[in-house]
Amino acid sequence: MSTLAFTSLTDGDVEEVVALWQRCGLTRPWNDPYKDIDFARAGPTSDVLVACLDGAIVASVMVGHDGHRGMVYYLAIDPGQQGKGYGRQTMAAAEDWLKAHGVWKLNLLVRTENEAVRDFYHSIGYEISDVMCMARKLLED
Repeated sequence: MSTLAFTSLTDGDVEEVVALWQRCGLTRPWNDPYKDIDFARAGPTSDVLVACLDGAIVASVMVGHDGHRGMVYYLAIDPGQQGKGYGRQTMAAAEDWLKAHGVWKLNLLVRTENEAVRDFYHSIGYEISDVMCMARKLLED
């Protein structure tokens, strides 16, 4: 297993990252990944981190905080590179980014039907909290 080096996404990385997210099944018709990337990169409280192997992006994660808690979105490992520990390295990079920004707790949202992802997060120390996520759309697309 190689050790991944994470950097902030650049303008030239956007298409490759969106393609990675699509290969990993992370995109949804109601969430425009380009808009999500632009929004994450617009301020100091969020970023998109990427790591390359042999010149290609193999891992990415969107990370941010609201001044109180951190969040992670779009954690993606190239399907051909999964099972090599890169998911753990990607979460460690996200956690390091949050710690560097003074954030002391990270919350995750995982689709309830995504058992494999739930198992992954559990294996690296995340627990199910006794809370319910509620949402309301504030702006129409």
